[in-house]
Amino acid sequence: MSDSRADFLAAARAAEQLLRVPEVAEAWRRPSALAEWSVGGLAGHLAFQVLCVSEALAAAPPTETTIGLLDHYARVAWVGAELDADINVRIRQGSEAFAADGPAALHRRVDAAVAELTTALAAADGTRPARLPFWGPWSLTLDDLLATRTMELAVHADDLAVSVGVPTPGLPPETADSVAALLARLAVRRHGWVGVLRALSRAERAPGSIAAF
Repeated sequence: MSDSRADFLAAARAAEQLLRVPEVAEAWRRPSALAEWSVGGLAGHLAFQVLCVSEALAAAPPTETTIGLLDHYARVAWVGAELDADINVRIRQGSEAFAADGPAALHRRVDAAVAELTTALAAADGTRPARLPFWGPWSLTLDDLLATRTMELAVHADDLAVSVGVPTPGLPPETADSVAALLARLAVRRHGWVGVLRALSRAERAPGSIAAF
């Protein structure tokens, strides 16, 4: 199994374990740590990062252009969009709908998907094209698609854990390294190499932020 697949499954299992903690169910209808998101909607968004991979694997391989990982982030509409931009409103609404059946049902779906994907990804070709339905007219390799989902799982697991007052799920060191590497590459793309260098090495010259998004 490639590293991208092992990393994704590690992050998916951590998300599945977080979705089952009672604090998530208890806070389901409360506001989350993210503006305009409920805890349930955020849980739905976290779950989607697992369930959408099952959909991508089940679909026929797309035939449009396959692009690189950083090119993907240069094209997606949500990067840099305002909170009330149409793309972000649609993401929030879709996530709320995804969680509409409640915490127990959502957890069961994720638990089943993780079990299925553990077998399916072991047999999958990481170089095959794959895409998600809401992307534009482009695809990624399966391994690159999994890298995007692993990062999303790590970031939104932290969001959800903070929202309900539980520890952020841990990840294996190699998975944490892959998430950090992708976020660092995106930070360099946004802020430039020198700003990221200084933020990581020289507190006295660090810029105010090197956030990837």
